[in-house]
Amino acid sequence: MDFSFTDDQLSIQSMARDFARKRIAPVAAELDQKGEFPLDNIREMGQLGLMGIEVPEQYGGAGMDSISYVLAMIEIAAADCAHSTIMSVNNTLYCNGLLKFASEEQKQKYVRPIASGQAIGAFALTEPQSGSDATAMRCRAVKQGDGSYVVNGKKSWITSGPVARYILLFAMTDPDKHARGISAFMIDTARAGFHRGKTEPKLGIRASATCEIEFEDYHVPAADVIGEEGHGFRIAMGVLDAGRIGIASQAVGLARAAYEATLDYARERKAFGQAIGSFQMIQAKIADMKCKLEAAYWLTLRAAFAKQQAEQGAAGGRFSTEAAVAKLTASEAAMWITHQAVQVHGGMGYSKEMPLERYFRDAKITEIYEGTSEIQRLVIARNETGLR
Repeated sequence: MDFSFTDDQLSIQSMARDFARKRIAPVAAELDQKGEFPLDNIREMGQLGLMGIEVPEQYGGAGMDSISYVLAMIEIAAADCAHSTIMSVNNTLYCNGLLKFASEEQKQKYVRPIASGQAIGAFALTEPQSGSDATAMRCRAVKQGDGSYVVNGKKSWITSGPVARYILLFAMTDPDKHARGISAFMIDTARAGFHRGKTEPKLGIRASATCEIEFEDYHVPAADVIGEEGHGFRIAMGVLDAGRIGIASQAVGLARAAYEATLDYARERKAFGQAIGSFQMIQAKIADMKCKLEAAYWLTLRAAFAKQQAEQGAAGGRFSTEAAVAKLTASEAAMWITHQAVQVHGGMGYSKEMPLERYFRDAKITEIYEGTSEIQRLVIARNETGLR
């Protein structure tokens, strides 16, 4: 078993780390405070290939593998979780879905501008009344005589919704068929009938813009249907498997940042005449933080490897268990590690003068989006037992 990385993988990791430290870290706190979308940074990340790491060069991407994506995501997330959220949606939920299911013409039209950073993409599955239960969606797409569709309804919690040019939308085309009645569509937000709601005032990842979107007699041409009618749920679930690896990577990067800050503080902070890192209770926290971080890191890399194997025809073409295990482990590790980091820092951990309180706020969302921790446990248990 070889745990080493290729030169290409190490190269994109180094490039992402350098960009994160020089361009993202210095502005992360200010952007979080203002809730300001980092458009200039995202465009530059696109130019560097970070917004389409696994997208082939012919569609404007970097043409690299899943391991490269994980390594780069970790570095971006370690500097700012909000930047990595935007990066994750563009790479996995948007580009990955279109690469797998879109036609050649659709890939050229809708993947290239997103992967290259010229525009922002989004993924619209969740609705006000349907989060984990995606089959309860009410957004309707009614087929017309010419093969086009008219869409009406709302979607909520759309990451990058306030700034996205193109959106991969899932809507109900045949309610009587439930999951088999969901279809996927490309949405151009410049067309009539598309409306954006207010930007959500979130607890964390505040520089990542999120909003509700609404469709009012929005016309989707037949050429913008992704895959076949009724295959939308299968497309969405497949895309979420890849998306969970992205969120696991994000959680690892965030947890690493909190852990490294804690190490530095434990060495420097003095109490009762000695560094607090020499106290056994602090040492126990550091040891547990290290173990959880390492477990999350390697499980995330294993999930990325499983994804690559599945895409090459191995493992039956699925990696849902590995992705769920990684996402569950990493997100809960991030929440625990950031909590402990704040505790070790004491009053300074609670202050906005240090990034610990931002790490703590940002960590919570990793346990919620792209499948809550409860849903991950459900996925894992059902896949293991074969029972539904």
